[in-house]
Amino acid sequence: MAISRRAFGIGLLAASAAGTGGYVYLRQHPEIAGRFGEPKRLFGFAGGEKEGFLANARVRSVLERRFGLILDARRAGSVEMVRERTLLDQKPQFLWPSSSVLVDVARSSGVKISRDQVIFNSPIVLYSWDRIADGLVKAGFAEPAGGPRYTVDLLKVLKAIIAGESWEAIGVSGLFGRARVVSTDPNKSNSGFMFAGLTASLLSGDVIALDSLGKIDGDVATVFRRMGYKPPSSGKLFDDYIAGGAGAQPMIVGYENQLIEWVLQDADRWKRVEANAPSKPVILYPKPTAFSAHPLISVDRSADELIDALISESLLELAWEEHGFRGPLGTIGKARNSLLQSRLIERIDAVLPIPDAPVMLALLDRLSTA
Repeated sequence: MAISRRAFGIGLLAASAAGTGGYVYLRQHPEIAGRFGEPKRLFGFAGGEKEGFLANARVRSVLERRFGLILDARRAGSVEMVRERTLLDQKPQFLWPSSSVLVDVARSSGVKISRDQVIFNSPIVLYSWDRIADGLVKAGFAEPAGGPRYTVDLLKVLKAIIAGESWEAIGVSGLFGRARVVSTDPNKSNSGFMFAGLTASLLSGDVIALDSLGKIDGDVATVFRRMGYKPPSSGKLFDDYIAGGAGAQPMIVGYENQLIEWVLQDADRWKRVEANAPSKPVILYPKPTAFSAHPLISVDRSADELIDALISESLLELAWEEHGFRGPLGTIGKARNSLLQSRLIERIDAVLPIPDAPVMLALLDRLSTA
């Protein structure tokens, strides 16, 4: 039977509408799209602090089975992944640094961004040891916050470091040399990058502006010069801290989730540490601190759906329950694990914004010779 042109045209229009509607529906429900066809493989770089999350078998299973995604996520420092041509020339489809400022730095490096979205939040903290923290409390640099948690007057600590004070002078006996806090290399890794911005703003009395950077950049450089060797990634620095103990690594800069993740990975190991170790790891929350947002940058449109997958409730809960990452609003998840809940401060109100990208890039240039 012949089909009229009008009927044929209506059929094409209906098929087009159905196809468009189907695309929109699947775009809005990637967990359904992921069930059909071969999994999509995506290559990119992620900060070392997210290595445990990305290697988690449950996370990888959810990504593949529900969303049809398999990730080849290679570790790189957050700063270098958005600036270094040797990395960008590998044509990553996504980048996952640890600061929203680095989205602007990526753009200034010529990265064409399809989409970006903050997935996690994690405040910058200091890691130390119970006996060192107790000494800081007695000397008026810190206050206990219940359990293995403390708050610390970061500006007061920084001024003591700049003045060249010894550990003994700030209340800590038995440690050699001048007081110091060690971060990652700010030109490679975000935790060092953010600590540099936080230090600059604290020393200036407000969020540092470009025209006032010259007044304090020498003091910031002194803080970083006193550190000695600065590892290239947050994961490496935390591993050195755990392995070295109180003598080798008295105080370092890291993300809140790192100790939480280490404790949760092996509860029996933590019980042995609590029972037998001469010094126990503790978190010092700086007042004020800075929140490190972890934005997923989709460089290729094919990676857009990775953002939708990562902000799904199932993966955000896994990120909290097994790795200690706060959600997009800085919120914590359900209190299902006492090891986790007893180590975090639920609300962090004393937060200082990080300076904007031009200021941070100028500061990095100054610190490259520190």
